[in-house]
Amino acid sequence: MSKKPIIGITMGDGAGVGPEIILKSLESREVVENSIPVVIGDKKRLEKAGEILHSAISFVEVQPEDDFNTQLPEKQVYCLDLNLLDSGLPFGEVSAEAGHAAYEYLKTAIQLANQGKIDAICTAPLNKEALHKGGHLYPGHTEILAELTDTSNFAMMLSSPKLKVIHVTTHIGLKDAIDQITPDRVYDVVKMAHETLSQAGIDNPKIAVCGINPHAGENGLFGYGEEEKQVIPGVERARQENMDVQGPLPADTLFFRAVRGDFDIVVAMYHDQGHGPIKVLGLDAGVNITVGLPIIRTSVDHGTAFDIAGKGIADEKSMLEALRQAIELSPTK
Repeated sequence: MSKKPIIGITMGDGAGVGPEIILKSLESREVVENSIPVVIGDKKRLEKAGEILHSAISFVEVQPEDDFNTQLPEKQVYCLDLNLLDSGLPFGEVSAEAGHAAYEYLKTAIQLANQGKIDAICTAPLNKEALHKGGHLYPGHTEILAELTDTSNFAMMLSSPKLKVIHVTTHIGLKDAIDQITPDRVYDVVKMAHETLSQAGIDNPKIAVCGINPHAGENGLFGYGEEEKQVIPGVERARQENMDVQGPLPADTLFFRAVRGDFDIVVAMYHDQGHGPIKVLGLDAGVNITVGLPIIRTSVDHGTAFDIAGKGIADEKSMLEALRQAIELSPTK
């Protein structure tokens, strides 16, 4: 039997719901029985969330050079405390301090993963405005992970019980997104989808590719031939390599067909085209997985929820599902 995977959990923005949903998820017997969690964040902030939640979880401080392989007693969890947040930091407010800290938590987790100290990373949400105020001008987690792992070819995949979506473009404006859709990029994303689902045990996964324009261009009726120039050559290249891929197909019906079971995954052209259908199915159901990295990374598919942060009412279901996916995808498994 393989050893339990060590999952590095980054705290995200300390002014958001990250500390709360981490604490709630660590109460799950499923998590502690199948992994060794290591929270990378600020111990004082986690303990403050614990007071709000009346949690019985306590944290055992460790250093980056320590060994995390020993299973701790029940209700005890490893914490790598970076001690970056002021104890009086308010919940629910954009803060440069919290944005910088969120970056440092992730940077530390990536270093640990590269050193083989942890087997996967599971991230609580950060706030993009706070991240920028903290001096880190990235669109989000995915781009930080790509830069710090020297990865140029990656994609965001959203996974829920009923639907999986992988994106050709993500955190850029729609006009820029259309310009960045190329046959090579479409082919690369289809290939990443094929390889990811194949590794997950789906034999010859069925992949559907969205069009860019309404009705996938309707044979040139809508748009300026984007499907023919930017999408179809990438799809045909993937077909030539015996991948089971269809498209471009009209997005307005494609997601219904995928939920029905016609396809294993949908390739979305831009952020809202793929995120919208996943989030309609439920914010607590989706998990964000960065595909193409040399390390495993999963995340919640929701934001910092500043409006409810610090109140103890944040729903941990997405965090719990992200931890399950990290455990399942971990190389030790």
